[in-house]
Amino acid sequence: MLVRGVFLNASDCKIVAAGETIFKKGDRGDVMYGVIEGEVEIVNEGKTIATVGKDDVFGEMALIDKAARSSSAIAKTDCKLAIVNEHLFLFLVQETPTFALQVMSVMADRIRHLNKMIA
Repeated sequence: MLVRGVFLNASDCKIVAAGETIFKKGDRGDVMYGVIEGEVEIVNEGKTIATVGKDDVFGEMALIDKAARSSSAIAKTDCKLAIVNEHLFLFLVQETPTFALQVMSVMADRIRHLNKMIA
């Protein structure tokens, strides 16, 4: 879980219905998302890698390495998502150093979980 409430006052939000695909593996990504309400499943090859909820982020790798999406994101429930573009991401990293550490922690946790799944 990231800094509580960091996305509550987000000016750029997206409402997503349960079951809706937010992005697909292979899509070009230029934003990441912060979950304000709801849950999102991160799916790769038909397997759920992670379920993210309130105050969590997903899609962060697209802002870090500029590569195509490595997984798909599907709304598990109705969601309200904060859209974080590169400019806002860099602002959050600069102004809230714990945000950067927590994003790195999220990435590390997902990689460890994925490694356990394929072992």
